Amino acid sequence: MFEALSDRLGGVFDKLTKQGALREEDIATALREVRLALLDADVSLPVARDFVKRVGEKAEGQAITKSVSPGQQVVKIVHDELVMTLAGGDDPAQIEKNAKLAVDSPPAPVLMVGLQGSGKTTTTAKIAKRLSERGRKRVLMASLDTRRPAAMEQLAILGTQIGVDTLPIMQGQNPVAIAKRAMTQAKMGGYDVVMLDTAGRLHVDDELMDEVAAVRDATGPHETLLVVDSLTGQDAVNVAENFDGRVGITGVVLTRMDGDGRGGAALSMRAVTGKPIKLVGTGEKMDALEEFYPDRVAGRILGMGDIVGLVEKAQEQVEAEQAERMARRMMKGRFDFNDLKAQLEQMINMGGLGGLMGMLPGVGKMQKQMDAAGLDDSILKRQIAIIQSMTKEERKRPELMAANRKKRIARGAGVEVSEINKLLKMHRQMADMMKKMGKKGGMKGMAAAMKGMGMGGGMPPGAIPQGGASPMGAMPPGMPGMPKGMALPAGLSGLGKKK
Repeated sequence: MFEALSDRLGGVFDKLTKQGALREEDIATALREVRLALLDADVSLPVARDFVKRVGEKAEGQAITKSVSPGQQVVKIVHDELVMTLAGGDDPAQIEKNAKLAVDSPPAPVLMVGLQGSGKTTTTAKIAKRLSERGRKRVLMASLDTRRPAAMEQLAILGTQIGVDTLPIMQGQNPVAIAKRAMTQAKMGGYDVVMLDTAGRLHVDDELMDEVAAVRDATGPHETLLVVDSLTGQDAVNVAENFDGRVGITGVVLTRMDGDGRGGAALSMRAVTGKPIKLVGTGEKMDALEEFYPDRVAGRILGMGDIVGLVEKAQEQVEAEQAERMARRMMKGRFDFNDLKAQLEQMINMGGLGGLMGMLPGVGKMQKQMDAAGLDDSILKRQIAIIQSMTKEERKRPELMAANRKKRIARGAGVEVSEINKLLKMHRQMADMMKKMGKKGGMKGMAAAMKGMGMGGGMPPGAIPQGGASPMGAMPPGMPGMPKGMALPAGLSGLGKKK
């Protein structure tokens, strides 16, 4: 998300930061480019105009002329204003509450509203899964959509997939009756949260609004979340205004943010509606839902990365007991191909190469070069395929890898022997690194590092140093054709496009 905006702003700020002192005309030129970048990203004109005006006012005078690094100061001002635009002036405690979707006073009804096709039913299930697994809440889902064919059955199937209860389907009831039945069952069953998935339309109309308002009046929802498709751009903002004016919403969930390279809806939504973006959908999987933190989003737009988000993803994937168990093995020098396979699978679960690189400072803007070089999740999957082509004994004892075994494994995985050698090299580097970590920090230090940074060292906060530790081992210089200074995980260099 925000790829186009990030690229445009990155070009503007590269010019500014290379200059020693900034003149007024330099700032004016940069602000014109910023305004055009915002408009190209589908940000509404009033929001873009106000944004540039605020940045211009802060960029004038003492703050810039006396700054040690004027260009970096402008970048900071733009960053702060992006946060302000996305947060709407909310204090950190309120932003934290918005993102975590706190619910209390059980059973708390959460009313899901939006147009048909926005991903409302899937988002309902994603939120239910999140509340159930992370919030330890007992959740009941109920479909109030009596119009769309198989809508109720869809929610029931999703409920089975994620392990969340759904209200039994009874034909002939209207949405208000279903909502009341859901609340009654939730009280009797001791549920904490009731997710009410309402019907949608292809466009905003009086009948839709009246139906949603009737459900709202009957249940008194703790949250009324509007689900909008970010790919619809400014139309998503118009939909939000209509729903808030007629029904009253407490927050917005933006879906398909992974497919929106512009991100204008996100930047305009808070400023135009005054309602916070609480969550964003980033993929088809049931766990592809992220909290919306304005400061982190602003950092990713400007190529500053999101180290906090990266570490949080790692912590979600790594359990303390698992980290302790692997730490004990690694301290004894027992890092085999089964362990390496677990790490590769973990990287995919954390969002793959694209997701991880996008959260690292200064690397997100290189996504196009990575794509051109063929660096994507297929590399990780190919390496997993190589390991799966080994026998159980070979996975446990890497030292068995003689030439004849390499040829057999290469045939089984459909790769060249050279890729087997690269994987072996990566394994040796990681094994050596883990052994050193174990000797320096002891078992507790090693387990903590693995848990906090993603089994195997993780990305150090703030940068990707050449030769430093990463979830994939040592970080060598980038492959030929990549920009200078771009670090790639060991074993990935040269594994781009097939010849």
